[in-house]
Amino acid sequence: MAALLERNGIKLLICDAETRVRTDRDAANLVAEAFSNRAEWVVIPVECLDDDFFRLKTRIAGELIQKFVTYRRKLAIIGDISRFVESSDSLRDFVYEANRGNQFWFLPTMTEFEKRVWRAL
Repeated sequence: MAALLERNGIKLLICDAETRVRTDRDAANLVAEAFSNRAEWVVIPVECLDDDFFRLKTRIAGELIQKFVTYRRKLAIIGDISRFVESSDSLRDFVYEANRGNQFWFLPTMTEFEKRVWRAL
């Protein structure tokens, strides 16, 4: 389901591409796995999410993200979401605001994620 990595003292729980994160229960399972492994960040590739996650009116994104926020685990969604952002001003604004914070990010590549995490240290 997920691999545990540690870099520069920060533990990352990285979902493999076959993992599906569709419900708040899936998110809760990832939070529990992050807790049990003392991972600060959970990294989810875009491929693990249904398209409905990126349609904010479905509230799926809010429900999933809330699990991570509630249990103080940081979350990164990694991959190309341009097709979703181009078709939704609300999502574009949401991504912009999320990326301004330090709890939840949308980033195009794992390399970008790692650069940003290390800058935050």
